[in-house]
Amino acid sequence: MAEFVPVGKRRRRLAFGRVKDLVDLPDLIEVQRNSYRWFFQKDVDPDRREAMGLQELFREIFPIESYDGSFALEFFRFYIDPPTTSEEESRQRDLTWQMPVRATIRLVNRKTSEIKEEEIFLGDFPVMTDRGTFIINGTERVVVNQLARSAGVYLSADTSVPGQESFACKVIPDRGAWLEFDLTPGDVLSVNIDNRKKIPATTFLKAFGVPGDDEILRLFGAREIEVDLIEEEVRGRLLAEAIVGEAGDVLLARNDRVTKEHFDRLVEMGRTRLRIWDVDPALAATLERDNTTNSDEALLDLFRRLRPNEPARMENAREYIHGLFFDSRRYNLGRVGRYKLNRRLNLDFDLSERLLRIEDIVSMIKAMLALRSGRERPDDIDHLGNRRVRAVGELLQNQVRIGLLRMERIAKERMTTLPNLEKATAKDLINVRPISASLREFFGSGQLSQFMDQTNPLAEITHRRRLSALGPGGLSRERAGFEARDVHYTHYGRVCPIETPEGPNIGLVTSLATYSRVNEFGFLVTPRRKVVDGRVSDEIVFLSADEEDSFYVARANTPVAPDGQILAEVADRVYVRYRDDIEEVTPDKIDFLDVSPKQIVSVSTALIPFLEHDDANRALMGSNMQRQAVPLIQAEAPRVGTGMEARIAKDSGSCIVARRSGVVSYVDSERIEISTDDGGVDQYRLIKFRRSNQGTIIHQKPLVRHGDHVERSEVIVDGQSVDEAELALGRNVLVAFVPWEGYNYEDAILLSERLVKEDFYTSIHIEEYEVEARDTKLGPEEITRDIPNVGEDALRDLDENGIVRVGAEVGAGDILVGKVTPKGESDQTPEEKLLRAIFGEKAREVRDTSLRVPHGEGGKIVAIKRLTRELNGEDMSPGVNEVVKVYVAQLRKITVGDKMAGRHGNKGVVSRILPVEDMPYLPDGTSADIVLNPLGVPSRMNLGQVLETIMGFVAVQNDWYVSTPVFEGAQEKEIFEELAKLSKSHPELTRDGRTTLYDGRTGEPMENKVTVGYMYMLKLIHLVDDKIHARSIGPYSLITQQPLGGKAQFGGQRFGEMEVWALEGYGASHILQEMLTVKSDDIRGRLKTYERIVKGQNLTKPGVPESFRVLVKELQGLGLDVEIGYDDGSFGELIVEEDEPEASFRPKRIPPRESDVVSAADEEPDEEEKGLLQKLFPVSTVTDEMIFGSDNEPEPSDEKDDDSEGADA
Repeated sequence: MAEFVPVGKRRRRLAFGRVKDLVDLPDLIEVQRNSYRWFFQKDVDPDRREAMGLQELFREIFPIESYDGSFALEFFRFYIDPPTTSEEESRQRDLTWQMPVRATIRLVNRKTSEIKEEEIFLGDFPVMTDRGTFIINGTERVVVNQLARSAGVYLSADTSVPGQESFACKVIPDRGAWLEFDLTPGDVLSVNIDNRKKIPATTFLKAFGVPGDDEILRLFGAREIEVDLIEEEVRGRLLAEAIVGEAGDVLLARNDRVTKEHFDRLVEMGRTRLRIWDVDPALAATLERDNTTNSDEALLDLFRRLRPNEPARMENAREYIHGLFFDSRRYNLGRVGRYKLNRRLNLDFDLSERLLRIEDIVSMIKAMLALRSGRERPDDIDHLGNRRVRAVGELLQNQVRIGLLRMERIAKERMTTLPNLEKATAKDLINVRPISASLREFFGSGQLSQFMDQTNPLAEITHRRRLSALGPGGLSRERAGFEARDVHYTHYGRVCPIETPEGPNIGLVTSLATYSRVNEFGFLVTPRRKVVDGRVSDEIVFLSADEEDSFYVARANTPVAPDGQILAEVADRVYVRYRDDIEEVTPDKIDFLDVSPKQIVSVSTALIPFLEHDDANRALMGSNMQRQAVPLIQAEAPRVGTGMEARIAKDSGSCIVARRSGVVSYVDSERIEISTDDGGVDQYRLIKFRRSNQGTIIHQKPLVRHGDHVERSEVIVDGQSVDEAELALGRNVLVAFVPWEGYNYEDAILLSERLVKEDFYTSIHIEEYEVEARDTKLGPEEITRDIPNVGEDALRDLDENGIVRVGAEVGAGDILVGKVTPKGESDQTPEEKLLRAIFGEKAREVRDTSLRVPHGEGGKIVAIKRLTRELNGEDMSPGVNEVVKVYVAQLRKITVGDKMAGRHGNKGVVSRILPVEDMPYLPDGTSADIVLNPLGVPSRMNLGQVLETIMGFVAVQNDWYVSTPVFEGAQEKEIFEELAKLSKSHPELTRDGRTTLYDGRTGEPMENKVTVGYMYMLKLIHLVDDKIHARSIGPYSLITQQPLGGKAQFGGQRFGEMEVWALEGYGASHILQEMLTVKSDDIRGRLKTYERIVKGQNLTKPGVPESFRVLVKELQGLGLDVEIGYDDGSFGELIVEEDEPEASFRPKRIPPRESDVVSAADEEPDEEEKGLLQKLFPVSTVTDEMIFGSDNEPEPSDEKDDDSEGADA
């Protein structure tokens, strides 16, 4: 039965879990931390480091020898220095938080035996924070774990066409050439090196070092036997003797294959018995195709096939094959590759043996022959025994290897080119730039180094536990088929079958299961309880996917007697998993038990109560949407949780944990001091109002009081979205499932005004705006308060430097940072130049390029960050003198258009906010907070939300917090028992949790009883304030001259093909013509339209759209002669008369009569109007002549923009 368990210092939860977790959850971000530790071995003495990570790389690359071997650079040891800046300083100054790495290198002159030893700086390596992240250029980033195909050997069979079966065996090394053995329908064994020409496998074996055919046959266990000369017995077999004619001539050589003609000849000779080899026919067929007799011939044959354009000399061939397979720097199976080869082929080589051996190749061919005969099974490449995790350390190692190899090449070149090498030092030979460049590339722009998702603590922790099949050496979205994306039986307990994106990455990006770990070889392992003779022991074993394939495993909640004896479920049998099947076996056959029911799912999915009652597709949405929940200003833990909330909050890194036990001696909102039990004092600084990568807030508040005693690793500070050390992504609200006037049609959500007034769903968002002062060709830009043509009112909140003050309220269009840019001046006459030279420089003309608040934005200035070249010299981009960042905070209440969701994939958009008095209410007068549509439940099959609602009602009425873990939570029976107890105080409640609801507007009871209860609802980051957008005039695309698209570009709404059909359907031809011309890309037309609207005149006819001109030019680019047909029947190029205001779609080629010409403007505009129009329309599209019909050549406008701006009605 359920019992209360303490959670944190001041809360207890009623826990319904029936399986006691024997194993604690592992540290949820240990994958990241362990991998980085493996790479650096920072805590190991430099002289005692094992050959792994960075140490392995140095051992691999060094010694670097000159081409003549007289000089060598040798690696001795490397040191890691402390970071030059603190984490916080790196954040503030937009730096990378990194630590210098030095190495002791010796330059050895082998002629004189002289040794010069010195320390060399190898570069700055980014430091991993204690949260498993990196600070790169001031922003937090995560290196995602890659789930890639493991090095090793893979058997495959293609039996799709009967009679045309083929079998293959592929060796994938860690580095080097791929090797694929084929067994084709003709029974010939061939080998393919790096997808080049196929060669007989026996030729390859000889080139690899087997002397001749007899030795090859013996390697495969062939025996010489004597048989009667019967055609069926000897035809196609290999002779084990030479057949000599009467004249002493050799008729058939040893190891020849017996054909029909050979058999007839032998019969003629009177032979009755024959010595043959007892060997697989495939080997016989292969030897027949093999024209070589010994290793040297095989080497030359192989070289000719692989390098047909090079002279086939023996030394060349030897050197080439040696480089291909016997040079450990070019070919390396890797530790994992050797481990997989040993396991798959039942070999027993040491894991330090990283090259292919003849025994490996023989075993592979034997395995392939066994596959053909059905004694072996083909390998499944999606099996987790064949896919391994490359975490940050290994990914970094592969990247640094590239840098070190470049460094090695440069060092070798310098050894050759330096004039007096005897006087040189290691510093002169080693260039460390390639290492820094490879690190920058990896962390800055690598596919697996990602901008961290910091929407809330759950998003952070999930991002660090993510597994991606994409990235270098992995799959690509386009190539990945259904099998690579599908859930595999080996995912059980290792990879979450639920949490994955819904888009093109579905199944390629997944998440680690809760108890999953990575073993020393990079394979995912999961804990199991050992079962001995049908009795469960407390021994825990971590099993990888291929180890588990040979065991029967029962689920965690299999019935077990108090003494540990497994109880039968169905007729003295128990359900177990065996490979990809569910079987029934007797208890004594069971090998292992799962450790926990939540072992199957990821941390995000483990937060969904009653997950077992939800459809998997909706659970997927629920898992993903919890990561999008915005931190609210009043965090509230869920009444109905799963027991995972506290652990996630603690491991996410958003809380602060006590380093040592002691007593709190000082606490305020920014600092906590603890007098530790061992006499020291620990200080903790809290983060206040910091902006996250997603613009949400990172904020901490103390959880302890003065005088409290705290234990080591106890949570002492709550982060954002954390309440009493438990994850708190949303709020518990009273929901009613009832349709309401169509306002909750199609999943829309009806909200009570109480939630807005009481700030239930209010969140703080901080936006960052940045401006750079650069050097331009005309002089440096300047950050200043002195801005041309700007009134004092617009400058009221700027300080003397032109930067807005902290605390100011700003709205759209307000200046945040005043900046002026030098303006180009027209060419001066010689006289002007002379006068300028005599009387000195006049004040330069500048234009206003200030940073302003964009459309629809605004808020309160909370921080300013100013970076100058004096402070951040070498870390600033070239040409940038100063960077100013302004942080603007907004308090966003929930509003119509915001997206909300529950934890079961039940999402919707707020459609209306009703006054409290109009909301439906319970018999006791309590108004519902949210009204949801009951039709959103049955077809979605996420009934977990209904059970959560009823359980939530019980919990609130009893003032409980409930923990109902996934797959072992509260049963319906238990919930309804608690409901029955409540019916004494709530007589209107039915047995299934429904009650009479009253219409708030009329006071009438609703026709049917309604399910009402408390549900945990989240506000998601898809906020209407970030999405709402409108445009009248804005930028146009340079080529097509059509308005740009999207809010970020301040673009228009696309009127696409289908929208055109709609207008065609209505016959709205004039609207359609406007849409496709003057509202889009008819340049002259839109200018004239704007001008006429301004003047209140009638509009002109549209002209030729720019897209038509682009089409004409593209056709001409293809070499087609495009001519335009005119009204007068003539043909020619497209000509638009500039003076003709009403250019039609079919322009006249003959100049019009004077009587037809109408002045474009009835009256000459005044200077103010002229200036306004010139500001609105840049020179790339407008001239005075186009607008005013003037004959004078206009002067070019000073106002120039990157993109033409103009009227977009």
